[in-house]
Amino acid sequence: MVEKVIIMGAAGRDFHNFNVYFRGNPRYQVVAFTASQIPAIAGRVYPPELAGHGYAQGIPIHPEAELAKLIRQHRVDLVAFAYSDVPHLELMHKASLVMAMGADFILIGATYTMLRSRRPVVSVCAVRTGCGKSQTTRRVCDILGGMGRRLVVVRHPMPYGDLGRQAVQRFASYQDLEAQGCTIEEREEYEPLLEKGLVVYAGVDYARILAAAEQEAEVIVWDGGNNDTPFFLPSLHIVVFDPLRAGHELLYYPGETNLLMAQVAVINKVDSATPEQVEQVRRNIATHAPGAVVVLANSPASVEEPQRVAGRRVLVVEDGPTLTHGGMAYGAGAVAARRFGAAELVDPRPAAVGSIAQAYKDYPHMGPVLPAVGYTPQQVRDLQATISRVDCDLVLMATPMQLTRLLSLDKPVLRVRYKYQDHPQGPSLEQALRQGLNLEPRP
Repeated sequence: MVEKVIIMGAAGRDFHNFNVYFRGNPRYQVVAFTASQIPAIAGRVYPPELAGHGYAQGIPIHPEAELAKLIRQHRVDLVAFAYSDVPHLELMHKASLVMAMGADFILIGATYTMLRSRRPVVSVCAVRTGCGKSQTTRRVCDILGGMGRRLVVVRHPMPYGDLGRQAVQRFASYQDLEAQGCTIEEREEYEPLLEKGLVVYAGVDYARILAAAEQEAEVIVWDGGNNDTPFFLPSLHIVVFDPLRAGHELLYYPGETNLLMAQVAVINKVDSATPEQVEQVRRNIATHAPGAVVVLANSPASVEEPQRVAGRRVLVVEDGPTLTHGGMAYGAGAVAARRFGAAELVDPRPAAVGSIAQAYKDYPHMGPVLPAVGYTPQQVRDLQATISRVDCDLVLMATPMQLTRLLSLDKPVLRVRYKYQDHPQGPSLEQALRQGLNLEPRP
């Protein structure tokens, strides 16, 4: 008997799991994907050219809210959960619904879906969204580049547009971002790497992406997303922890899986957290990943002209995913505003319009900061309109990308940058990387 399957996802891990686990498998017939977390990604179709034999019409993508109805309608046998940064309790609520509807519920093993590379792979993942994974990735690239290694970065997927055209994406310039119509979230991840002259791959079909990356790299750096596990089998698995959310490393899926697999555990934001928070994370690592090398790191924020912040009424624009499904009330922008003497963090919520106002309703934990959500052109317009409506002296942009490339603003703007910095105590990231890969610099 062929089992009918629904894959619960968020336009990333779900497609990868289909490609490596379900596609071409005569035991299963995937009747639908469901979509969550990211707005405006339901209503599409996983195209037949990617789905393969048996899917002449492709596979429809429905909102997750329709899950129970879809299970009944298609008499589904199995539901596979395939997205990340989900509290364990919420995950089991979803499993309970599926089982109450008469279907089985599965999580596919992390290593089962990892593709093997002919090149060394350094994976940089995290236990939550917003831990500082991207800046850690950039530091890893600096170290490997300084050792004379030719490398490319492969990013966790963010295919929010035309899936057929996004099967394999290669970014080497800002023009590539424009040509492929990248969202704000995509630009936040790609732009800082492009600024370093690096090539970035992403897309949908990671077997094809891996084959392409292997052609031009000696070492591949996997830049993870949310708190997902890597799609490639790592030679060295680096996991980033956030002591400002101490304990979350044991409470979220699949962040706890990353904790258990960690070979290098980077405790970031030591300069912002209390000693007690750092020690709690350190104890959890010692208990659950005792073989991991622990690296302490700071995440200092900087502004080119900090004197312009002092005494001003400031609107802080933060990284969107960190605030939304990452669960943070504020980010590096608010920290920088306070550090450099802002007179006030102006609350943007009364001025929010459209999809930005809806984001505040969907994520009521957010503080008086503005999440830079922009998955669709309408969201980008709503973001610009919201900023224009806020009465402030200065806008502090704390997103990893230069938002003024996309927004036309009538207010002065300063950009907040934050980077990886080794803490004086303990081994450096470079020492852990060299030891873990057994690499020596080339002359």
